[in-house]
Amino acid sequence: MHTLADLAGVLRDLRRRHARRTGGAPLSYRELAAAAGWSHGIIGEYLAGRVLPPTDRFDVLVRLLGASPTEQGALATARDRVEETRRQALAAAPVGPVPHQLPAEVSGFTGRQQELATLDTLLDPAAQGESGPASAVVVTAVAGTAGVGKTTLALRWAHRSADRFPDGQLYLDLRGYDPDRPIEPAGALATLLGGLGVSATDLPTDLAGRAALYRTLLSGRRMLVVLDNAATPDQVRPLLPGTATCRTVVTSRDSLAGLVARDGARRLDLDLLTTAEAVALLRTLVGERVDAEPVAAADLADRCARLPLALRIAAERAVATPGRRLADLADDLRDEANRLDLLAVAGDPRAALRGVFSWSHRHLPRAAARAFDLLGLHPGRDIDVAALAALADCDAATARASLDRLAEAHLVTPAGPAPDGEPGWRMHDLLRAYAVERAGRLPDARAALGRLLDHYSHRARGAARALFPHDRAAGDDGARFDAPGAPTSPEAAGAWLDGQRANLVAVATHAAEHGWPEHAVALSTALWRYLEVGGRYQDALAVHAGAARAARTPSAKAHVLTNLGSTHWSLGDHRTARRCFDRSLAAFRAAGDPAGQARALARLALVYERLGDYPQSLEHLKAALAGYRQTGNRHGVGTQLLNLGALQRRLGDLAAAVARQREAAEIFADLGDRRLLGYSLGNLGATESERGEHDAALQHLDEALAACLATGDRGGEGSAHAALGAAYARMGRHEEAAGHLDRALTIAAAIGEASLRMEALNTLGESWTARGRPTDAIGVHRAAQDLAKRNGDRYEHARALNGLAAAFAATGRPEEAESSRRRARAIYRKLGVPEPVEAPPTVNTGRR
Repeated sequence: MHTLADLAGVLRDLRRRHARRTGGAPLSYRELAAAAGWSHGIIGEYLAGRVLPPTDRFDVLVRLLGASPTEQGALATARDRVEETRRQALAAAPVGPVPHQLPAEVSGFTGRQQELATLDTLLDPAAQGESGPASAVVVTAVAGTAGVGKTTLALRWAHRSADRFPDGQLYLDLRGYDPDRPIEPAGALATLLGGLGVSATDLPTDLAGRAALYRTLLSGRRMLVVLDNAATPDQVRPLLPGTATCRTVVTSRDSLAGLVARDGARRLDLDLLTTAEAVALLRTLVGERVDAEPVAAADLADRCARLPLALRIAAERAVATPGRRLADLADDLRDEANRLDLLAVAGDPRAALRGVFSWSHRHLPRAAARAFDLLGLHPGRDIDVAALAALADCDAATARASLDRLAEAHLVTPAGPAPDGEPGWRMHDLLRAYAVERAGRLPDARAALGRLLDHYSHRARGAARALFPHDRAAGDDGARFDAPGAPTSPEAAGAWLDGQRANLVAVATHAAEHGWPEHAVALSTALWRYLEVGGRYQDALAVHAGAARAARTPSAKAHVLTNLGSTHWSLGDHRTARRCFDRSLAAFRAAGDPAGQARALARLALVYERLGDYPQSLEHLKAALAGYRQTGNRHGVGTQLLNLGALQRRLGDLAAAVARQREAAEIFADLGDRRLLGYSLGNLGATESERGEHDAALQHLDEALAACLATGDRGGEGSAHAALGAAYARMGRHEEAAGHLDRALTIAAAIGEASLRMEALNTLGESWTARGRPTDAIGVHRAAQDLAKRNGDRYEHARALNGLAAAFAATGRPEEAESSRRRARAIYRKLGVPEPVEAPPTVNTGRR
């Protein structure tokens, strides 16, 4: 018994014998099917000898037909012998047609040279020996997000390498993420075996039999197998050749980690195109219009998230409207809400990004799918475990598992480690647009967003307290936003705030614009000092201006107006700052809030100093000092002594200035506030330098610089460099002065600190003149003069004119020198300050 026909004959004989023994008619196909639970059609195929029953079914069938246990064992052996004979016959048969099943390449392939080279290294048989060593990489998984070009890359490499596989190329789309049902491994093997010349009648019926035959037919051959759009490792594993002479490329939106771990596959993660590659693809598809509008082309590439599928759809729209500018098309895509509608091809759901993304989404487990939807509520670009836990109202382990699953599906990508050691994640703009759409349909969206805003408000408040433990801003209620999880050490707090800054700004502005006034005000209150100390003035403007618009109570509005005015002051917009402080002071007075009044008065004093109204500045400083003493705020008392000493130095009362700065330094040293101790020592050193006490001045200024560096105060660091530059210039050490002044100017440019820039420019100009380079001095003094005019800083304006007078005189331009000197004297007289004889000192840039 060696053939399938022989085996079928034995089964028919058993059926007839069973009828004789029972005295009835032979069991019908339907009766056998009902007893076995199979279809009656397959029973007919087995008994006719057209299909070999799988081992488990064969055992059931012979028992139903009345075979004894001894007969069952003999028949099972006979069945296995038939199957082995069939395999040997197929293997020995002449090789059928060499399959060339690769689909056509997508036109306009651009870029990906590094990825193609990686595939060459991993999969090229010639590079690994003629037959491929046993240790060769025979399976490579190309993984990446939907639309990133995985299939395009795989087919590009396969066509380019086809001649390296003389026995042919097999291709199969496994439809792992299609709207249609994915192909099961048994069906996939039937298709692949068909490509190898196996007829339907010779096809084993079970998965194991088909996989064994597939491996047998590929054994020793040099073939390429491309398995496209796989969903899981289990879908792929039975389709892998068993020989090192074949190579397999698998594409998937999943990371296929199991295939890497168990089957030795190597994964190539395909990222978005670079901007240059994205523009090159547009140029290939659209033509010369890309070169005519290079900026618009780059903008269009960014709007498409540098995703190849999106770029091709956008290119098709551009080609369909040849008279339209690329800039207009990019503008159309600027609106995130409509972007997915525009990136679609009518009548072809497989070319519509929304549909493509939805196929990935529907394959997610429920928790991960909900996590993806919730991410659409996040106003920022990056997410971490703690933020997702807040959104989803779950524990950290559950949130981490969901993010890991989204990463495996390439729906989020790593954004670098978070300050607390947890990885951060982000999604590209088009996936984000899809997440925002889905988030809009969540029934509990507002509750989830409220939890997220609470999370950031809690932690920002806790971090601010850890970083500035002595700095209690008015309006800090001390309880509403306290919660576990906030960083407690200054180092951890600073790291968390730095890492989350972009998210915090996005969350604060979103809260202000979408009906969460309490959170907008809370974040303004929590972040104001951190943003100010770090010189992050544009972020501060966004946070505080939004909170000022959103605030619903007079007290809340007063607090955030003080924060907003402080930012305008730092940026040199003193008139706007004064309007903010005037409004906040009036509100605090109406509310009977002495702590708020003291803070607003202190800030107004700094504005009046910059505007040259020294009597008003002095009056407000004394009122603020009295207010802080009344409320028992010793830290506030120290800040006003610091600012009072700086004003006294400006007015020429150097002895009083020294006394005030020493008193302030003692307070801050006692409180342990190293940052403001540094400010006090810096102002003390600047005053000592002006008095000619150079050794003491340099010591205190070096200590001030070290304190500002240690506490991350960028404005204070720049001010210390500027004061050191002035001190070294007075000592005639101009090379050292120039180094410090260059550093001060670099910091001023980085943070947008206008006052620091004016002061450093004027000091540098004075140093240039003293060094015999008056022509260079003229340029920097004019730059300082222009800034002073714009910002209303009359003292620095006079100082620039005085410096120009000296430079003009040194270049033989006496009339211009005299004109500049007269104008400078007039301003100094109106200000009521002594006219400088030598290089004047820089002024205080403290922020209280």
